Amino acid sequence: MDTFLELLKKEMRPAMGCTEPAASALAGAKAGSLLGDIPTSVEVVTSRDMVKNAMGVGLPNCSLKGIQAAVALGVCKGEVEKGLSILSEISEEQLRLAEHLAVSLSISSTVPSLYIKVTAHKGSSSSVAVISGEHDRFSFLQKDDEVLLSLPVDNCSSVLDESDQWLIGKASLADLLAYAEAAPEEAIALCLDAKNTNLAIAEHAVRNEYGLSVGRIASESLNQEPGSLSEAFSLGSALAAAASDARMAGCPLPVIINSGSGNQGITLTVPLAVVGSDLKKSDEALGKALVLSELVGLSLTARKNRLSALCGAFTAAIGTACGLVYLLDGDLEIMDRAINTMIGNLTGIICDGAKMTCSLKIYSCVEAANLACKLAFRGYSPGNESGIVGKNSLESMDFLARLSHEGMEETDKTILSIMLGKQT
Repeated sequence: MDTFLELLKKEMRPAMGCTEPAASALAGAKAGSLLGDIPTSVEVVTSRDMVKNAMGVGLPNCSLKGIQAAVALGVCKGEVEKGLSILSEISEEQLRLAEHLAVSLSISSTVPSLYIKVTAHKGSSSSVAVISGEHDRFSFLQKDDEVLLSLPVDNCSSVLDESDQWLIGKASLADLLAYAEAAPEEAIALCLDAKNTNLAIAEHAVRNEYGLSVGRIASESLNQEPGSLSEAFSLGSALAAAASDARMAGCPLPVIINSGSGNQGITLTVPLAVVGSDLKKSDEALGKALVLSELVGLSLTARKNRLSALCGAFTAAIGTACGLVYLLDGDLEIMDRAINTMIGNLTGIICDGAKMTCSLKIYSCVEAANLACKLAFRGYSPGNESGIVGKNSLESMDFLARLSHEGMEETDKTILSIMLGKQT
């Protein structure tokens, strides 16, 4: 089995709107489907990271926000078959029913970061649906007293369990680069399709007003046909931010995700699309750069929690930096320097939920990737003497993962406390 190809196929999927609300709607839809009717009341138990990532983001095709609204839309005739694109269509009846449905929400400190449990009631009947571990992985289903499915809460029940562990413990940058350079046509085609999908929402967003319009305004002084490599770098940052502007505002265009995140998928593809086009790279060369970028992003996610207090745009942009180096015909040593520069620069940038300011962070992170690439080609990068930067990129990534696991737990709690405090 081609482990990396299977991983790419598993992780790179279309999603409509932010993935935490989409997962919430999907759990709601499954609970509603099991109940077989519109419930009179719904209870939601979830993690602080799920609440944090859904609180401020707009839902596609409506003006609603938050986990409770997403669950309500799912419960009220949401289509489970659509997966993470469940919010791609919302009927007037669905919206009307959802707006009048009582949905209670409680946050549990004992569940994994990616967890949502929806319990639906009507009369003497009830149903339960739990999603955990991944945004579309059902781990528990129950109708009345009958348990229909029961899997480990925080483990994935796929053939990729062992390969994910392999990525965590053993896959080096050299391993990922070697795979990208010999990538099969299917992997290249998958990544090129992702690039096209994500570039489409970016190009749409620069022509329209969404959120803070970070990308649209940043691109105003740039030629859409860059006149230099420097301008291509800048346009890549702007278009990536524009795509996030649209996505966080609830734009009803799909994005191909990475590590369960649309913003990470955007960060890993759009800048490379712009720079690759400017360099007139072939589809094969661009595809290989994208394969490398996506795999580095997945490798970093495998080392840290999928949802945490560490901003995913930052870790994704490390993959972007590697892809940019590849497009410029750089070698493993140059990529190693670029990664160390990224970790020495932006480590500590927090995730305070999915919302309009994600586009600001994406812009900053891609600009940092551009700079890391430029410095690396000149022979510059921080070394082992610099804070949490290690003697090489693999050690630096391990230190970054340690910071995420050990050092940011209290940060995560404080972030949500601040956010919830603002609601009272």
